[in-house]
Amino acid sequence: MQFYLIQDKEKSVSQKFLDYLEKKYSSVNFYSVVVSDLLKTLSSKHKISCSFETQNQAFELYNTDQNAFFNKILQDFEKFKKENSCVVVLGLNEFGVLGTLELNIKFAKEFNAFIVVDCEISNKIMLSNYLKNALKNENFAFVDENLNLLEKSYQFTTPSRFRYELICKAKQNKKTIVLPESDDERILKASEILLKSEVVNLILLGDENKIKEKCKVLNLNITGAQILNPKNSIYNDEFAKTLYEARKAKGMSEEEAKKLVCDRTYYGTLLVHTAKADAMVSGASTTTAETVRPALQLIKTKQGVSLVSGVFFMCLEDKVLVFADCAVTPNPTPEQIAEIAYVSANTAKSFGIDPKVALLSYSSGDSGSGPSVDAIKEAFKIATERYKDLKIEAPIQFDAAYDEKTGKSKMPNSEVAGKANVYIFPDLNAANICYKAVQRTANALAVGPVLQGLKKPVNDLSRGCLIDDVVNTVILSAIQAE
Repeated sequence: MQFYLIQDKEKSVSQKFLDYLEKKYSSVNFYSVVVSDLLKTLSSKHKISCSFETQNQAFELYNTDQNAFFNKILQDFEKFKKENSCVVVLGLNEFGVLGTLELNIKFAKEFNAFIVVDCEISNKIMLSNYLKNALKNENFAFVDENLNLLEKSYQFTTPSRFRYELICKAKQNKKTIVLPESDDERILKASEILLKSEVVNLILLGDENKIKEKCKVLNLNITGAQILNPKNSIYNDEFAKTLYEARKAKGMSEEEAKKLVCDRTYYGTLLVHTAKADAMVSGASTTTAETVRPALQLIKTKQGVSLVSGVFFMCLEDKVLVFADCAVTPNPTPEQIAEIAYVSANTAKSFGIDPKVALLSYSSGDSGSGPSVDAIKEAFKIATERYKDLKIEAPIQFDAAYDEKTGKSKMPNSEVAGKANVYIFPDLNAANICYKAVQRTANALAVGPVLQGLKKPVNDLSRGCLIDDVVNTVILSAIQAE
């Protein structure tokens, strides 16, 4: 069990709370992100730990690299959870110039630690109302009231926790990922981060001397990465034969095959196709078509899947949603929408999300009619007949799918309305516009697109991708390859 103690001023931990913990749990660890006087007062009788010895050290990392900051505190916290029957996080009373109440709630959500509040009576009502809203009606407790509410941890998924859990999952079964675009400094910088974290093995494509020279100029260390040059690789003859055999029925000559294997995207795809690598991530400087075409020609789609589609993981403040198809199919048919729903649900499941699928429309239930609504109704019919175990609702508006109160009002008998976490859009226009709108206006972390439907993972980066986008997509690809 884990708790997060918030106090309205620096004081010793309530004896009532300490007595409760000692009676209930065999091993209690008091943890603070930053060492504090409060933590030191507990040192003689209790097990204590922290992630940073000084506030300056913590604040500097938080200010320069929040990914690294949250990865460190989550890693430390999860370690203490394994070692103890209970961990109590001592909330911050000061953290640079940042408001500590909001930050404490953020940290409590990161740790999924039940909030316990010790405050003056005069602050109770105001603080209670604030917490009800911030915690979306999850329980919390005041120290001087009934402490029997403390038996349930939260189930929030923050962007940092989602990323941390992805890293942990990828490390359990380390995969080899191909990055063809080693002439792009974003790829090289991402490679350094990935290699340093030991989350994947990497194969970079290109001229080894040029890559190493560029890394020297950029002051990057990519020791551990394998470098292969498609222009003169030991695999070229093998790959040319493989490509020719796969495409000769479509009119490809042996000479054309020999030329194409020198293309870095084809070469990278062939590494995956021949099991010399587990996945490929490309697209930082090439189009989606250039990334996907070789994969469709060689790797092909999974059995029972007719098309490739793309999902984004939309990491909101404390939950993760899946949006599809945001990347590939412009105008899917009802049958394709049904298939995208099924494949997206499986993708969500593989990343630890229990899928509840909403086929989106401008109307909910039987409230509307017209060609686009009829297409969604047909897709729903196909999906329910073909995929019996799929939790799915359609047609449904976004607000009814997302908001529990609205969902109960518009579709009271639905098990998905108000609880959906996989959102299937009627076409590429709607999906692409919506994911970018949510990304920009809600400050959501959009991870993807993750291409789904292929036998082996090949993922496409946006040409405007950031270094973090590359890192996240590589980690997702590694998990897909499991």
